[in-house]
Amino acid sequence: MDDPSRIASGTPATRRHPSWIKTRFRAGERYRYLKQILREKGLHTVCEEAECPNIGECWGHGTATFMLMGDTCTRGCTFCAVGKGKPLALDAAEPEHIAEAIAALKLDYAVLTSVNRDDLPDEGARHCADTIRAIRRRLPSCRVEALVPDFHGRRELIDIVAQAPLFVYAHNLETVPRLYRRVRPGSDYQRSLGVLRTAKACRPDLITKSSLMLGLGETHAELTAVFQDLREHDCDVLTLGQYLKPSVDQLDIFRYVTPAEFASLKEEADALGFRHVVSGPLVRSSYHAWEVHDAEG
Repeated sequence: MDDPSRIASGTPATRRHPSWIKTRFRAGERYRYLKQILREKGLHTVCEEAECPNIGECWGHGTATFMLMGDTCTRGCTFCAVGKGKPLALDAAEPEHIAEAIAALKLDYAVLTSVNRDDLPDEGARHCADTIRAIRRRLPSCRVEALVPDFHGRRELIDIVAQAPLFVYAHNLETVPRLYRRVRPGSDYQRSLGVLRTAKACRPDLITKSSLMLGLGETHAELTAVFQDLREHDCDVLTLGQYLKPSVDQLDIFRYVTPAEFASLKEEADALGFRHVVSGPLVRSSYHAWEVHDAEG
């Protein structure tokens, strides 16, 4: 994927995005309605906190990824724009507020994610499960995807979320193991793989999902090895997207992966037996997440 000599020297890619990265912001009536509901209920979305380039499209579609447990993370991933530090206490009303918002929007498919909350005894697992149950009570027809932390690999915490009325259990590897120390300090590649296998073991009917960011210095061989590892750990769905630096404080982009390369990687991943693969420059872990719902029927 990348030129080893440039990777070794730490030379970033050009700052100007190529033409295939361009996206048009759409602020239609549905977008404005969703934003109003979020502000009224004091809710956070990863769309805003992570400065996602697809926010106009997804919000215009009436879809958002809701971020639980505040907007301050206890870990220091160097690719992420979410604030780091000491979080505030949990808002006990948040599960019902998110459920109210999702019901008001009449969503068929909702995505939940969260900051890491290593400061809590259960790392936020019960809060996540409470939110999923609140959504089920208010809008039983809505399928829920939860993109969760690694819970330090603790089976009892993974099980708390897996046993909630959940459709997709997602946990992102983000990158290849060689780059973990630089990209995901505080996380562990093998532990994250284990989260996906444990979730499936806790509830075999769950769909499990993971995502990778490309353009951080990974090689093609490293990527295909990760694909194989994911399949061996019972991962059903894979998304691949281009890493885009959210602000001056995050890692530089080392390479822009072309649309043709994304298409080729999708073919390789499909051949390994994933149930669903989404691959493209602007793909994010929750981008077009409803496609899994459509594919499963």
